[in-house]
Amino acid sequence: MAGTKISEKKYEKKLQLLQTELCQLQRYVKEAGLKVVVIFEGRDAAGKGGVLKRIVERVSPRVFRVVALPTRNDREKTQMYMQRYIAELPASGEVVLFDRSWYNRAGVERVMNFCTDEEYEKFITKTPAFEKYIIDSGIILIKYFFDVSMKEQDKRFDKRLTDPLRQWKLSPMDVESYQRWHEYTNAYERMIRETDSKHAPWFRVNADNKKKARLNCISHLLSRIDYKKVSFAAPDLGKRHKRKKGMAKEISFKHTVPELY
Repeated sequence: MAGTKISEKKYEKKLQLLQTELCQLQRYVKEAGLKVVVIFEGRDAAGKGGVLKRIVERVSPRVFRVVALPTRNDREKTQMYMQRYIAELPASGEVVLFDRSWYNRAGVERVMNFCTDEEYEKFITKTPAFEKYIIDSGIILIKYFFDVSMKEQDKRFDKRLTDPLRQWKLSPMDVESYQRWHEYTNAYERMIRETDSKHAPWFRVNADNKKKARLNCISHLLSRIDYKKVSFAAPDLGKRHKRKKGMAKEISFKHTVPELY
């Protein structure tokens, strides 16, 4: 079944059902005060952004928050490596989705020599304990790695070269990752091997088919959190207050956007 395509109609129907469940999850997260962290790592052009977009599309940004940190500035380079990530961890009733995470050190920083061997070894050996500490503090931690074949990555990079809507996705680091496929494979192999633990396992997402990857990932995410359906308490809207004498009947504007369509 992995190689078969999914029709647009079936995809949209299943996505709507999953997004409805995400709304149910959101209600429970708020009521129960859950704290959830989901890590999204993977090869470039593997579709992480696409699944993140579908997860947050129908939920509140006050509950589901995407964190995509930029390159460390000079001040952050002097801090403890995990420090800026710790600052982004959720409070009660929040779900934090890391679009790339502390695992930058085991991926791009390792391959591009942005960190020393000592810094890398310290990270790779200490991270399982760090994640155990996070979990012991009451946070639910889920880790995904989006895996795409070399052939499929070639197709997606070719599209980025020619499609104006995708060209912004083609950064110098993307070009490096394309050229260094085997170096990244080697780095990710060790990363997964050393940081896959009983308390914080890695889950591979087969991302050669974007639509299936989205559905599979969201479905799995929902299955990893023990939540219950919380009934929606529909508020009584009541009646609009009557306009009092002297109140404006409508809002007046000096400028209006032209209706071209």
